[in-house]
Amino acid sequence: MTDGEEPRSGAGFVVRGGTLVLPDRLAPGAALVVADGTVAAVVPESELTADQLAAPTLDARGAYVLPGLVDIHTHGAGGRLFNEADDAAWSRILAMQLAHGVTTVLPTTLTASIAELTAALAQGRRWLSAQNDRAPYEPGRNDGAPAHAQVLGMHVEGPYFALAQSGAQDPAHIRDPDDGSVDELLAYSDVITLMSFAPELPGAMELTSRLSALGIVPAAGHSSARDEHLAAAMARGLTHVIHLFSAQSTTVREGPWRRPGLLEASLAFDGLTVEVIADHRHLPTTLLRLAYKAIGPDRLCIVSDATHGAGMPEGTELRLGSLDILVGPGVAMLKDLTAFAGSTTLLDRMLQVMHFEVGLPLAEVVRMASLNPARAVGAAGRKGSLEPGKDADFALFSPALEPLAAYVGGVRAVPRSVSASRADG
Repeated sequence: MTDGEEPRSGAGFVVRGGTLVLPDRLAPGAALVVADGTVAAVVPESELTADQLAAPTLDARGAYVLPGLVDIHTHGAGGRLFNEADDAAWSRILAMQLAHGVTTVLPTTLTASIAELTAALAQGRRWLSAQNDRAPYEPGRNDGAPAHAQVLGMHVEGPYFALAQSGAQDPAHIRDPDDGSVDELLAYSDVITLMSFAPELPGAMELTSRLSALGIVPAAGHSSARDEHLAAAMARGLTHVIHLFSAQSTTVREGPWRRPGLLEASLAFDGLTVEVIADHRHLPTTLLRLAYKAIGPDRLCIVSDATHGAGMPEGTELRLGSLDILVGPGVAMLKDLTAFAGSTTLLDRMLQVMHFEVGLPLAEVVRMASLNPARAVGAAGRKGSLEPGKDADFALFSPALEPLAAYVGGVRAVPRSVSASRADG
């Protein structure tokens, strides 16, 4: 896809010949100008200056140029989980994400003991410190090629969930937020970006206020809440809902009265960003279209919710806490087949589902997997779109929306230790 030697971020370069996918439209004939690791300009090729025309060129003919995808809810891949406080596990997962066009990730924990969760958070703190200290590309000294998707912060999913909506969250470790354990987790508030919990539980309102004060995004999920619980949490700063239709309460009748649950409130309330797992297993086409119509292309976020089954052969048996799970076609399931256990599909395949199978416009689909999740966690100033001043994180995709190459900070990524085999089931 390139003319000559691969451009490097320090020298600056221009991406030409492809179709840029911008937040509001497709832009064939536009050029992406990269300098010092950031997007310097997006201009029609006919308006490139003499200096820009003389700069090194990345030839993207026949490809879409997408912003790097942003996954804010993903637990693992390649047989490993972010719950593991282990560099090898994190390296494998983040390299696999990068191979699928994902350049920014919130490593997401699963419900476990407080000791396991704090160990994972400590691992996140170490990883972020090393990532931030890593030297930039220097000609003649190192190849500078990113090997992993960047970690933005961490998403703590659980353990404060409704037992009746636990899904594949380990029921042995589900608890209430008023039991005294919150302080141990929030000792790592510097690395927590997002925390999801059931807003109807004892202590949940206080937790919402505390997270908001710390700059952590409070999110609702795995919950038996009524609409009034979600409204009360929103008044205290809750802005996000995880995996729509999955592990959510729905309308119940109390005598003649219908009481909306978390699902209906998520669809009806403004001011929320809302996730869908678009693997075409968790949700069929009709529900994905309903989510799109109710939430809209500016607030809907595509997430993988991938577990360690992503990239593993169908039929592989794994453990998820105390639960036995089975890798199926594009999805993981509890071994007794009573519930899904996260996806085994990553975001590149989900783009295909939403565009080709659900039939949504490509610019909107890409926004749902890049700018919207970046905005949901307060990172839209740097990530999620091809706009001047943002990090030059982008990916080349084929017309079939298959990833061809990824760039982090304007440097071509070379994922190490994993194959580029697809995990789409």
